[in-house]
Amino acid sequence: MQQEPPTIPGPLARLGALAVRRSRAVLLTALLLFLGLGAYGAGAQADLDLARWDAPGTESVEAARMLREDFRTGNPNLALLVTARRGDVDAPAADRAARALVAEVAALPHVTDTHAYWDDRSPALRSEDGRRGLILARLEGTATATRAQLAALSPLLTRTTPELTVRVGGQEEISRQVGEQARTDFLTAEALVLPAVVLLLILVYRRTAAALITVGTGLLAVVGTLAGLRLLAQFTQVSTFAANIALVLGIGLGIDYSLFVITRYREERIAGHAQPEAVVRATAAAGRTVIFSGVTVAVSLSALLVFPFFFLSSFAYAGILVVLTAVGGAVLVLPAALARWGHRMERATPPAASGLWHRIVLRALRRPALSGAAVLGVLLLAASPVLGLRFGLPDERTLPAGASSRTVSETVHREFAAEPTDTVQVVVPAPVDRRAVAAYAAELARVPGVFRVEPPEYGKSGAALLAVVPTQEAMYGDVPAFVERIRTTDGPPGSPDVLVGGYPAETTDFRTTLLDRLPLVVILILASTFVILFLLTGSVLLPAKATVLNLLSLSVMFGCLVYVFQDGHFATVLGFTPTGSIEPSIPVLMFCVVYGLSMDYEVFLLARIKEEYERTGDTERAVVTGIRRSAPLITAAAGILALSFAAYATGGVVFLKELGVGTALAVLVDATLIRVVLLPVTMRLAGRANWWAPGPLRRAHRRFGLSETPRGAPA
Repeated sequence: MQQEPPTIPGPLARLGALAVRRSRAVLLTALLLFLGLGAYGAGAQADLDLARWDAPGTESVEAARMLREDFRTGNPNLALLVTARRGDVDAPAADRAARALVAEVAALPHVTDTHAYWDDRSPALRSEDGRRGLILARLEGTATATRAQLAALSPLLTRTTPELTVRVGGQEEISRQVGEQARTDFLTAEALVLPAVVLLLILVYRRTAAALITVGTGLLAVVGTLAGLRLLAQFTQVSTFAANIALVLGIGLGIDYSLFVITRYREERIAGHAQPEAVVRATAAAGRTVIFSGVTVAVSLSALLVFPFFFLSSFAYAGILVVLTAVGGAVLVLPAALARWGHRMERATPPAASGLWHRIVLRALRRPALSGAAVLGVLLLAASPVLGLRFGLPDERTLPAGASSRTVSETVHREFAAEPTDTVQVVVPAPVDRRAVAAYAAELARVPGVFRVEPPEYGKSGAALLAVVPTQEAMYGDVPAFVERIRTTDGPPGSPDVLVGGYPAETTDFRTTLLDRLPLVVILILASTFVILFLLTGSVLLPAKATVLNLLSLSVMFGCLVYVFQDGHFATVLGFTPTGSIEPSIPVLMFCVVYGLSMDYEVFLLARIKEEYERTGDTERAVVTGIRRSAPLITAAAGILALSFAAYATGGVVFLKELGVGTALAVLVDATLIRVVLLPVTMRLAGRANWWAPGPLRRAHRRFGLSETPRGAPA
């Protein structure tokens, strides 16, 4: 008969007691939820959406609306590269075959307009040697619908005939192939990571049961998050990539939180407490830390809601759902499992009183200034490349070499003088003076980087459309500067509301909007996590130091991005083509993810240190004991999480390589050099000042703060 759990005050202790008393019901409910959520979440991808590089409310989006409504056109998002197999594209046989192909494309569903070399012999659509020509088409619809159409059209239109060779490219085809490659990379990475994670957990726990229960908690977080994302998608747009991040974060956080709860349970058992009491104590103590940690991760990712892009907002939704499900699994389902099978998760012998990290900390604390300065110097050197960070715009080099759409783009770049797939669309709203529009077109043609301005078109409202075709150099140089030159060219007299759109303007506006809102996001994350750590520690200095140390680990991560992905070091090893700049949305996502995960480990470490300090009143002893108990666990959790992210470095999409390499490096640096060396030496140097706070804040902490040890709990 199962022993009744003890009565320990506090909501988490009561939750742990409930899990012990009703362990069978909790586990059965969890199993049914897992199966139900898994079945519902399995169809999430069908309800999620793909995104484009546009920023709501910007000039380029308004231009796109006018193009759609007034001219029934827009960005040419489908490009066919047509190569004459004999002679050039003007040869009679090639000409007839190409015209038939143009008619076939124009008749396809959802194609609103086409523009081909064989329509008006535009030099922008003909290669310089005359062997190739372009057919540009506009597929109308959302990104999700258009790319689904392209999945069927691309193999249909890719062909070789006696007269022509036809290959499919264009921005939408590039994006489609990026999405397909990313999905394949994610699935491959997860298939490789999951068995490796199980093996690592068995090595860490020395118990198979503990490893399997831990992985089960992570999988519960994954299926719960996928189901939540699918439900959200019924009310708002959710990006397909949010499901991918749910996989890695769900596994990672589920494992982190389970590691800490199970390890705390083992400590309580070693201390002599009976199994039911050990479960309640572990839930009451480690559960508080898990909740604090979860809140820090959720807050960091929630800051992405500041951006007006559903692509980034979706990662916020995924982060919040992952935290809710992972924390729920760790503080309710896992205690129930411990109540029934905890005896199978206990170690036969207690861990050694002194381990590697304990010895490292003791050595560092003997000479704290010297140790801290040495580690700080290494980290600053690793971070130094960040001073050369340059943000740029994405292009076909996001895909691996040999991808069909990338090959098409590279051929156009190499053999064509212009880049017609990146045409800038300039809309002059009605009423217009046609002579003034012609003069304006001539002025635009003189802008550096402009290859040609196509003859004006006039919409049903009388508005004018000028298609400004850029040179290859303009599109592989400073694109935002090129767009700005067009925007600052004076429009026709009496037409102050000229709108500049097209793909270059959309990506420029996307980048500008992202970078304009980035300072607010950073401030929100820093301020909110400062408050969370204050509530945990009651100190003003410790949250301030944690913020500085987190920013230091982030600087190392961004230094890696610049050194590797911007400047191209190790490009051959990792298998990508450097572009000389970094597309900004992925680093912003990485900032939010890594800052939350760094605070995750900060919370676990400070919670144990504070617990020891409250017990002994000795800061140095508290630091040594807290790190001895927590550091091996933190490094194990960080190693598993880093492995989960690092697996994405094996993929073909540069964005995923950046996410994998940068995040894995930041997590490892944070969990070792920063948490195990810099944190203790700075606490040693600060002494009792670590715990200082002004009187009003001390009173606020006494009222609202939480500690690792529940108030009133028996020692």
